[in-house]
Amino acid sequence: MFSVTMVAPVTGHAGGVTGQATEWTQLANNAELIALVGKSADQVNNQVKQITQLAEQIQNQLNIYNNLLQNTARLPKHMWGQVEGDLRKLQSIVGQGQGIAFSMGNIDDMLKQRFQSFADFKTGLADGQTFSDNYQTWSTTNRDTIAGTLKAAGLTADQFTSEEATMSSLRAMSETSDGQMKALQVGHQIAAQQVAQFQKLRGLVSQQTTMMGTWFQSRQADKDLAQARRENFFNSPLPNVRGGQMMEPRW
Repeated sequence: MFSVTMVAPVTGHAGGVTGQATEWTQLANNAELIALVGKSADQVNNQVKQITQLAEQIQNQLNIYNNLLQNTARLPKHMWGQVEGDLRKLQSIVGQGQGIAFSMGNIDDMLKQRFQSFADFKTGLADGQTFSDNYQTWSTTNRDTIAGTLKAAGLTADQFTSEEATMSSLRAMSETSDGQMKALQVGHQIAAQQVAQFQKLRGLVSQQTTMMGTWFQSRQADKDLAQARRENFFNSPLPNVRGGQMMEPRW
């Protein structure tokens, strides 16, 4: 459940900035595009913060269940149902992270295609990397980390290719205390990983948002300067010319 994105790259959208990715590509008006991207980037900053907090809550809750299990033979069914709910939320968190990384990388690629000034803008990233490259690296690292956790617990990716298969695996594990313990430990580890990974993702999003804000301002400054020059040109008094010669004032 909580590792479905490990085996299937997410190309969908998950709220905030990710929900508008297709709309970006349809906008022909560059001014509208910039306005929408700027608004969406601010939204995704808040979204990543909220997701990180939710991952922390799930991590703490799974730890509570784990401590309870150490003092009982097996968690009761109603409590295990709560565990499954938390793990389902964790799966959603992983998917949202992949969606955000995909869409924020798409922003970087699209702006580079639309605006030469953006393509030439200094991002502050090392070795000529792009934000799109960094999001891809984050996404791959996140999937590999989850895969390593599952493998260490003796679980396979095939068990988590769909929510139905995941739920079936979890219910089978819930039949024994050892199975419950394994599921809780794996869930707790993945939740902890997501907290760390989303902190990194939040830093990357914040850096990109700051850079885009700086570019927006520089682009507007260039437009304002060009407008001021046009106004100055057209508002300048015409020279007094007669016969092609400038008339000198008489004193």
